[in-house]
Amino acid sequence: MGECEFEQKAVVKAVDSALQAQVQERVAEELRLVTPRGRFQVRWDQNGSATALGQLTFFAEFLEVTGLFARWMEGCPMSYTSPNAPAVVDVLGTWLLSILDGQRRYAHVAGLRGDEVAPQILGMNKIVSFERLRRALAHLAPNQPKRCSEEARVARTVQLAKSTAWMDAAREESTREALSTDWILDVDTTIKLLFGHQDGAEIGYNPTRPGRPSHTLHTHWIGNIRMVLDVEVQSGKASAAKHSLPRLRLLIERLPPEKRPLLVRGDNAFGNEGVMLEMEEIGQRYLFKLRQTAGVKRLIERQWQQGEWVNVGQGFDAVESTLKLTGWSQARRVVVLRRRVKGSLAVETQDENQQQSLHFIDAAEKAKLWEYAVLVTNSDYSLEAMGQLYRDRADCENGFDELKNQWGWGGYTTHDIERCNLSARAVALIYNGWSWYVRLAHPKARLEAITSRPLLLSGVARLTQHAEYGHRP
Repeated sequence: MGECEFEQKAVVKAVDSALQAQVQERVAEELRLVTPRGRFQVRWDQNGSATALGQLTFFAEFLEVTGLFARWMEGCPMSYTSPNAPAVVDVLGTWLLSILDGQRRYAHVAGLRGDEVAPQILGMNKIVSFERLRRALAHLAPNQPKRCSEEARVARTVQLAKSTAWMDAAREESTREALSTDWILDVDTTIKLLFGHQDGAEIGYNPTRPGRPSHTLHTHWIGNIRMVLDVEVQSGKASAAKHSLPRLRLLIERLPPEKRPLLVRGDNAFGNEGVMLEMEEIGQRYLFKLRQTAGVKRLIERQWQQGEWVNVGQGFDAVESTLKLTGWSQARRVVVLRRRVKGSLAVETQDENQQQSLHFIDAAEKAKLWEYAVLVTNSDYSLEAMGQLYRDRADCENGFDELKNQWGWGGYTTHDIERCNLSARAVALIYNGWSWYVRLAHPKARLEAITSRPLLLSGVARLTQHAEYGHRP
């Protein structure tokens, strides 16, 4: 009886397999589509492995030769004990692919899970889900619960210190070679808009959307090559320069003397006594802009009346002086720049000789025809160089625009600020590595991600195997 039942089951299984094969053949035959171009037949290759990141192999070779990914993975302080926990290479590889692909949310990782080629290129086992990725980052940067024991609080502090040191070491390695020549450190802040109830989401300085809660990203750049030296995420109200100062000083002091910046540049938020005094204490030269307070305005009027302006190019005139404002511990060197206002407010008339003349009420009204910028510095650069040195600082805004709109600084948001900070630093790390790679591929000009990704990353590729060469994408 038992043998008969076994035979019947075998027959049924064979019939089912035959029917499934016939159904698959019929489906393949029936997928004939009529399009404006004509008829197309669609066939599914269930055994094929393809990727939309076909040129990832070249960037993977760059990572392998430089060792950036390998050392980033080796230094990761992720210590799972569960046998079902994901491997470190899978977590960091998924994170790298998500950032490199230009994604902005953890949920977008689901769009990579059908890619079977990219994980093999990076030596991964698989792409983890976005929930596993977020939990892994919570393990690296644990949140501070409202109620916890002293031991748990100490363990969290230790883990945060390890994760911060790990990311700092990786990011310093990604910029080390750029500090071998003379360079300038640009310091600035940008706003990251928030649309939920995140930790640190406060209403502060927000010029684009007043009243919207935000985070503040305090960023330190290597001037004019758009590489991130450091970034720190703080609450929306922490936009003042005093919140950037501790990290700025620590960053400079950790550098050896031969690799320290020739100049630290910042806007008028950094032109105050606290920042300048600390830069002078560590022997660091700086160039900051001053707010046009009452004392600065009086300086402008005095310099205008004296008329000792020097043409420094690009439509700017400059004059040098010394200034000691209320609250300053000492007098400092200042440079006043002026440029004629576009669409002059002057009333122009023509006399009988067809010569233009300007009619003014007094000297104060005449001074209003110019726009002014007052710079304070402890450097000895010439007057002609000051204007261009400060104007180059505006390139920071291009870097912010690229990182927030083409990379992930505007996203990867979680309820706790610790993971937001970790993600911002990871984006900066991948951004630096990609910048080096693009420079090697296209040394004559800098390409932003909107151009370099389609050129150097995108491309359909299929993975095949060969007995002699192994994997061949």
